[in-house]
Amino acid sequence: MTDSTILRDEEIPKWDIALEGLAKETYHQEARGLNVDDFHKLAVDNKIRFDDIMVTMFELCIYGEWQYRKDSQLIEITRDTLDSLFVNARLQEKDMRDFTGDWRPVE
Repeated sequence: MTDSTILRDEEIPKWDIALEGLAKETYHQEARGLNVDDFHKLAVDNKIRFDDIMVTMFELCIYGEWQYRKDSQLIEITRDTLDSLFVNARLQEKDMRDFTGDWRPVE
């Protein structure tokens, strides 16, 4: 194998790219930042687990692809932020109660 055929770890997205695409499409359709209610609706409409979508959104923020804002203030999402939400090995809607802001791609 040559170096060009080996994917480096940093080239492999750390999030679900299909869910990222769904979120971006919804963001462009809505023409506004997306909130937890939007993600819940996406989960129900597309028969996707809510926590899968939210983990993807957190990972996108951690890697600087998306940002989270609350009251127009940019809020840093870190690995510790995400890890603290996994008390019961799954992220649940009740765990998201403090996340009343919105997510948007970094442009």
